[in-house]
Amino acid sequence: MTSPYEETPPHGESAPHGESAAHEATPPYEDRAPVVSAFRAGGWQPSLDTAPLPGPSGTRLALVPHIVAHADRRRWDAVRTGLPPLPGRRQLVLDAVELFRRGTVTVGGLGPQSADAFRAALWESAGLPGPLVERWGAMLYEGASRREVRAPDDALALVALPGNTFTCLDSVLEQAERSAGVWVRPSRREPLSAARLVAALLAAGWPPDRLGLYPTEQRALHGLLTLTDRHVVYGGAGLAASVRASAALTLHGPGRGCALVPPASGTDPVDGTVAWLLPLIAADSGRFCSNVRTVVCVDHDPEPLAKALAAALDALHPGPAPDPADPRWPLTAFREPAEADRAAASVRDRLRPGDRLLTREPTVAEAPPDTEGTAGDIFVRPQLALLNGHFTPTATHPLIGHEVPFPFAAVLGATAEGARALADEALFVYRPPAAPGEEP
Repeated sequence: MTSPYEETPPHGESAPHGESAAHEATPPYEDRAPVVSAFRAGGWQPSLDTAPLPGPSGTRLALVPHIVAHADRRRWDAVRTGLPPLPGRRQLVLDAVELFRRGTVTVGGLGPQSADAFRAALWESAGLPGPLVERWGAMLYEGASRREVRAPDDALALVALPGNTFTCLDSVLEQAERSAGVWVRPSRREPLSAARLVAALLAAGWPPDRLGLYPTEQRALHGLLTLTDRHVVYGGAGLAASVRASAALTLHGPGRGCALVPPASGTDPVDGTVAWLLPLIAADSGRFCSNVRTVVCVDHDPEPLAKALAAALDALHPGPAPDPADPRWPLTAFREPAEADRAAASVRDRLRPGDRLLTREPTVAEAPPDTEGTAGDIFVRPQLALLNGHFTPTATHPLIGHEVPFPFAAVLGATAEGARALADEALFVYRPPAAPGEEP
């Protein structure tokens, strides 16, 4: 799942789905940092065009121009008919995911990479804390093991990934099982997980000619769509509007997660509702499209719940890097301070007269410096806004369904008809579990 947050691209990508900054020529040899290679034409390949990754390491990413991808499609058409059958795909996929999670694999441009080195690289470049890496890796394995086995066809598939969570690599595994070949377009903000999965598939025995890793500029995405037969694309509203719908395209867009809260009964109705809502909002650092973004109090005053929920979100403090003190609610770090400021401001700038931010902690926080005295990590703390007014079916607000790469929710009151209209706009709708003796 992904939370498609569309921010202004500071150094190469509109997180998590698009990139618009110009590529850069590879620096002179003496200044070169590690460069994550593309995987194409059956092997890891360098490129004259590279882009920097976030973080202090200086690692760069090789970019594949469209003209090269076009030539690779012609090569695919030539080699496809000679590829032997690939039986036992499910077991190969599961073996690959285990290597991805726990093994040492060789990533082009980086060399042998252990699980600990991968975890450290994700923290350094993408700000992903250890508990999330462990949780998301387990989710990958669970999804792959439970998926229905489908007979493979002759299609060349493309999977264009987001940068906010690597659980979307599940789509790569699905397409690898069902397609003749799969090309992966990683996020330029976080390509390390996609590169590692390709390396893990190769180490598990996947034929090199059936795989591709194609980092590109944003404008090249549409070219890759024309070169492939089936497409799975993760993107926000802007990308969704720019991609032409077709039977071959599966587009994963904003989830606009919504929780409907009816008038409560019982001795501690607010506390119970907060306990139910907190993981829906804060789990996975608020980065999934399934996270709740809008809490709708149906035919009752939203303020008591909003205040209690804001206090619970304020209590979620980032811990020492790379593992927060409370692994249930890890917050991701921002590797570019300006990006953190923009993400936080995207909530504040959408407030209307009468709306209130009820979370009291500083929005952008710097963790204490580590023991080596390096600069502290930057986090965006959870936010909660109480929206003014009682919403009817025709009412709108820019914070309803607003998706950002940190825990955020807008709480509002609505009529029953207004709540139904909001739920109709959401891909994920949650209702409280029924108490014993109550109707669900």
